[in-house]
Amino acid sequence: MECFEQLKRMVAQAEEDMSKAEGGNKAAGTRVRGTMQEIKKAAQEVRQKILELRDGSGAG
Repeated sequence: MECFEQLKRMVAQAEEDMSKAEGGNKAAGTRVRGTMQEIKKAAQEVRQKILELRDGSGAG
């Protein structure tokens, strides 16, 4: 599922900036917050796709 792969890439991207933010880099902290908002949206999309798979598969 492409949206799940995208979610994983976003988390990996945030990891580097998170490390920088913990070191006191304010710009990295701003990037992390923005990325986290995008991750939230992407996670919701994954949830929706999973529901579509579940509901579309039928009873058997």
